[in-house]
Order: sequence, then structure tokens, then C-alpha cells
Amino acid sequence: VQLVESGGGLVQVGGSLKLSCTTSGFFFDDYAVGWFRQVPGNERAGVASIGGAPGRTHYVDSVKGRFTISNDKVMNTVDLQMDDLKPQDTGVYYCAAEELGDWCPFSAAGYDYWGRGTQVTVSS
Repeated sequence: VQLVESGGGLVQVGGSLKLSCTTSGFFFDDYAVGWFRQVPGNERAGVASIGGAPGRTHYVDSVKGRFTISNDKVMNTVDLQMDDLKPQDTGVYYCAAEELGDWCPFSAAGYDYWGRGTQVTVSS
């Protein structure tokens, strides 16, 4: 199983970024995929997660209405569209996969496989 994040970068407040997680080695029908954010000194915190068929989505309150998670079963990708970005969205973003039967959308400890992360910096 592999997950590789891309699309991070530097953006101004109010701007947009689209993160992509390219996956291999599993099927979306069997695994959920989540996006997590980590800032120095803090644990990884769940941001959004998608799983099941059709994909059920979950968002933390701080990103509802601004972030959209989606998956593409042909391209094996999970995207996180981030709009109206705020300084508190800054951090390293990781995607991770967890078996659907054990899925707790925002519990990092439950996820089995992780990517290496991509940095997102929102400047004010």
C-alpha cells in the first residue's frame, strides 16, 4: 500500500489549494481515506475523511463549507479542495488509509497506512 501527497504550497489568506493523494495497493470499496494536519508540537488532527460506496464524507467543524474531499476510483486519487484558506490551516497535510470496518474518521491512531505529507502555508 502506498499513498503520496502532492499540491501543497504557499498561498495568501482567502486563497485556494488542491491537495491530491495518489494511492495504490487497495480499493476504495474496502478502505476509507482521511486527510490530517499537523503543526509543530501537536499531534496529527483529522480534517476530512471519505469512505464507502457511495463515499460518505466527514469534516471537522473548522473546515466545513470551505474544504471538499472527493475520490476518483479510476485514477485512485483522493483530493482535498481547500478554499477560503486561513492562517490556522497552515501545517503539514497527510493522507492516510484505514479499513472501512474499523473506520473512525478523525482518529489518527486507527489509520493503517500514511503518506509522507505535504506542506501548506497560508500567509496573512
